[in-house]
Amino acid sequence: KKYRKRGNSKDLRGHIPNRKSIEERPDSVENRKEFGHWEADTIIGKSHKGALVSLVERKSRITLIASVASKASEVVTSAIIDLLLPYKQHVRTLTFDNGKEFSNHETISKSLSAETYFCHPYHSWERETNENANGLIRQYFPKKREFLSVEDDELTEAMRRIDNRPRKILGWKTPIQVFTDNYKSVALQC
Repeated sequence: KKYRKRGNSKDLRGHIPNRKSIEERPDSVENRKEFGHWEADTIIGKSHKGALVSLVERKSRITLIASVASKASEVVTSAIIDLLLPYKQHVRTLTFDNGKEFSNHETISKSLSAETYFCHPYHSWERETNENANGLIRQYFPKKREFLSVEDDELTEAMRRIDNRPRKILGWKTPIQVFTDNYKSVALQC
C-alpha cells in the first residue's frame, strides 16, 4: 500500500516573510545599465562545515567573499552587511535565492538602504552573474574542502585574482577597472 503524507501538503520550512519576487525588480537591474545592483549566495564546504558568502555586482562583476561558520541567518546577514557597508551609498538592490539563510533580508535592506528581491524557487539561472562567480570561487575553494579553515588572506587573494581577471563580457577589462570607473562616476554625481 502506498504511504500518503498526512496533513497540509504545503511545506512551510523555507517560508521567508515579506519576500519580494524578482518579477517586481526594476528593469534597470536586468539591463545592467545602472551600477549598484548585487546578487548574493552561499557556498557550502565539505560535510557542511563552514560556508562562504558571495556577493557580485551585476554591471562590473566585482566579487566579494566572506567566510562564515554556518548558514545561520544571523551569521550570513552580518557577513553581507559587513561586506557591503563600505559601498552603502552604491547599493541599490540585492537579489537572493530562497535559502533560509536570507530570511533576515529586511535587516539587510534597512542597514544598507536597499531593496531586496528573491528568485523563483529552483531558478538559480535568475542570478546568473552570481552563479558564474561561484564557479570562479570554486577554483580556489573546491568542494572537497571544509570552509572552517579558510583564512582571511586566502579570501583576499582569491578576490584579488577573480577581480583582476579580464572578461570578454566587459570588453577585456577587469571587474576592478569597471567597478572603479563606475564607483568614481557615481561618487561624482552624488
